[in-house]
Parts: sequence; structure tokens; C-alpha cells
Amino acid sequence: MLRVLGHAGVVTLLTILTQLGGIAWLLALLLSRLRAGTFLALFLLIYGGFWIGARTAASEIGRVAIPCIDPGPGHVAALSPVYCAMNRSYVTLETAAVAEGLAEHMETRFPGTRTRVLDAGFPFLDGFPLLPHLSHDDGRKFDLALWYEGGGTRSPIGYFAFEQPRAGDPQPCDTVGPLRWNFARLQPHFPAKSLDDVRTAEALRWLSGNLPPDGKVFLEPHLVRRLGVEAPNVRFQGCRAARHDDHIHVQI
Repeated sequence: MLRVLGHAGVVTLLTILTQLGGIAWLLALLLSRLRAGTFLALFLLIYGGFWIGARTAASEIGRVAIPCIDPGPGHVAALSPVYCAMNRSYVTLETAAVAEGLAEHMETRFPGTRTRVLDAGFPFLDGFPLLPHLSHDDGRKFDLALWYEGGGTRSPIGYFAFEQPRAGDPQPCDTVGPLRWNFARLQPHFPAKSLDDVRTAEALRWLSGNLPPDGKVFLEPHLVRRLGVEAPNVRFQGCRAARHDDHIHVQI
């Protein structure tokens, strides 16, 4: 019974994290008859096959994967191969065009600039949640890594290294507490890199002027004011959602 419960937990977790990993785990169990060495090899083989197949099959329903390998300046790419390996880098064709357009613009304005995507969406099924996000369930949303002076990011995965509000900055959620995922104990462990206000503001300006009519950008109010980019489609995501001063959320 414990073994069954353990496998059920792994299947659930892999499904939540990768969409296809739970199915691969179940198939490996059936084919290996629980022989550990054979099972792990089969799981990796099956999951690898699913991963390759998803990139072709998703294109048939109008979704593409953000590139895993950096194509060079002027092109968008995933910040970490983790997002690609976990099938979390898929977007619609229209959304991909926006991301690519931003990367081209940033390269034109600031040669050598890299534009990096974090979580986007799964390859299949509208409405399938990309946890822990409240949206990201239809291929029309993606998160952007912030730009820092000297290049690179503070966090290896782009998330959780928050830009803290300054004195006098708007803080509409200062009484919410733990719901905000502040990760206070984690903050001192990130490198001290300064946000590149000029490049980040330019990205926001381009996005605010190049999204479709129903498109939106979510960012914390203190960063919107600091960067001086206020537009009707640059909005606050609300206190019930995760903080958005470690990344920029874009939805088409």
C-alpha cells in the first residue's frame, strides 16, 4: 500500500510539474514491473520520447516552445534548461511573436542584450494549470526575467530574488503577510546585482505599446513608479497573487 501511495504521489507531482511526466512514470511502471534499474531507464526513455513528440504535436495545435538554447542576441530564449525539460516553455504563435519582437527591439536599442523567458505554458490542453501560477493555462502568458546591470540574473531560475520597495514606495500588500511569498530568509543568499532601470523600463514601454488590445503586463506598483512606465495595460496583479517584482508577467 505504501508503495502504491508513493507512486501515486510521484505521478501527481510529475503531472503538476511537467504535464507529461506522470504518464511516463505509469508507463515505465507497467513495462519494468518495478525493477528499479530498468524502471528508471525506461522512465527517462519514455519521458524523453514524450518531450520530443510534444514539440512536434504542439505545433499542430498552434503552440511552439521557447528555444532552450540561446540563439544569440535579438532572439528570445528560456533562462534555464529546467523550463524546457519540464515542458513549461510553450506559447501560442501570437505570444511567441510578441516575445521575439521584444527580444529584437532590446537588441536594437541595447546591442548584446539577452531577453529571457521563465515559465510560459504546457504544450497541451487549455485550462490545464501551470502551478503555482494562477494563470499560465492557455499558452498566452509568459514571465520575463528582469534585466540587471552587467547582465545575468540574481536568481538562477529568475524567480524569488525580489526588488524591495524603497522608502515612500507604494506597498498595497504590506499587511498581507505570508500570502505574498516574501521568502525573507532566502533574500540574503542572492547576489547583490542592481536592476538595470533603463533596459527594464524600455522593455515595459515596448510591451505596453505592442500588445493586442486585451494584452496586459503585471508588475508591482513600486517598480512601475520607479521605472516611470505607467500605461493602462501595465497593471498590479493583486495581493492574492505571487509578488511580481522578481519578474514581469506578460499575457496576450
